[in-house]
Amino acid sequence: MKVKIKICLIIIVLNNLLFSGCNKQTATIEVEEHQHDENENTVELSATQYKVAGIELGKVEQKNLSSIIKVNGVIEAPPQSLVSICAVLGGFVKSTNLLHGSRVTKGDAIVVMEHPDYIQLQQDYLESKSKLVYLELEYKRQKGLQEKNVSSAKIFQQTTADYKSMKAGVSALEEKLALIGINAEQLEKSEEISRTVTIHSPINGYVSKVNVNIGKYVNPADVMFEIVNTKHLHVELTVFEKDISKIKEGQRIRFTLPNEDDKEIRAFVYLIGRSIGGDRTVKVHGHLDKEDEQFLPGMFVKAFIEIADNPVNALPEQAIVQSGGKHYIYILKEKMVENNQEVNSFEMIEIQKGITEGLYAEVALPVTFDINANQIVLKGAYSLLSKMKVSGEEDGHGH
Repeated sequence: MKVKIKICLIIIVLNNLLFSGCNKQTATIEVEEHQHDENENTVELSATQYKVAGIELGKVEQKNLSSIIKVNGVIEAPPQSLVSICAVLGGFVKSTNLLHGSRVTKGDAIVVMEHPDYIQLQQDYLESKSKLVYLELEYKRQKGLQEKNVSSAKIFQQTTADYKSMKAGVSALEEKLALIGINAEQLEKSEEISRTVTIHSPINGYVSKVNVNIGKYVNPADVMFEIVNTKHLHVELTVFEKDISKIKEGQRIRFTLPNEDDKEIRAFVYLIGRSIGGDRTVKVHGHLDKEDEQFLPGMFVKAFIEIADNPVNALPEQAIVQSGGKHYIYILKEKMVENNQEVNSFEMIEIQKGITEGLYAEVALPVTFDINANQIVLKGAYSLLSKMKVSGEEDGHGH
C-alpha cells in the first residue's frame, strides 16, 4: 500500500514539472513574439545613416487641399523695379564693364558715351549763360532809366524781352545737360567741356539685358541695358474666365518653381485684373510672403489659389510611403546613445491617405496620434522603408 502511494506521488510531481515546463516555454514564445511585433515596426539609424538619408522632421500641417484652383504663371517685376537704360541724346558707346547678371548699386557708372553733340550742347550753354549775364545787367540798367523817364518805353520792353528769352534758353540748356548727366553749375565754374558723358544706375539690382558693345552707335530710343531689382518681385498668374469670380483679394497662393518641385512658396492675391485677354484669361497678381533675390523675372510657376477656408491635416507626399497596399508615415520614437554613438529610432504608423493636391496629401491619422507631440519624417521616409525591408530580410522575415 505504501509503495502504491509513493508511485502516485512521483507521477503527480512529474506531471506538475512537465506542465510547469510547458507553461514556461509557452510564455517565453509569447514574449519573443511580442518583441518581434514591436521590432518589425521600428527602424534604427546611426548619426551617419541619419545624415546620409537626408532625414527632415516636422509636424502635420493644415492645408486647403480640396478648395483650390490650379493655375500657371510667371515671376514678374513691377514697373518701378525694372529700368531700361537709354542714351537720351544718342551717341557712341565708349566703355562699359557690365555683363549679363552683373550686380549694380544705385549711382554706379554703367556706361560712358561720346558724341560731338555733347560738345556743342556744352558750348551753347556757356555762351548763352555769358549772354544772360550781360542781358541781366542791361535789363536792370534800362529798368532804372525807365523809372527815371530817361529811356524810352520801347527800348526797355525790347531789353526785357531779350533778357527773358535768353533766361528761358539757358534754363532749357540746363535741363538738356541734366538729361545726359552733366551738372550745369559745375560746368559753368570749371568751363571745361567734355566730349563724353557717363550714365549712372538709377536703382540697385542686376543687369538682365545687355544690347550694346564698344563703339556701337545708339539711338535715343534704343535700350542699351535693362536692370531689375529682384527685391520686390511678384507672381503673375493666368486665371481662366470661368474661375475668376471665385478669386478674392487676400486669398492664399501656393506655388512651385520648375527646378524646385519639392519646395512650396507662399503668397497672397494682391490685385485682380479688370480685363479679359484674347485667350479668355485674366491676370491675377500675388505678393510674396517672403522675398527671395534668387527669383528672376520670367520664371515659370505652377500655383494653387486657395478659394475657401476648409483646412485638413496634410503632409508632403514624400513623407508617405506605401507598403503591402497600405500607407504609412514614420515618427521619431526616441534618441539613444549606444556605444558612445547616437542612435535614432523611428516607428512606422499606418495612416489613411486622402486627396492629393500639388506636393501635399490629406492624411487621416490614428485616433491616439498626438499631432503636437510627434515629430514626423518629412524627407527620407523611403530610406527608412528600404532599411526596414533589408533588416527584415536579414532576420528572415519582411514587413
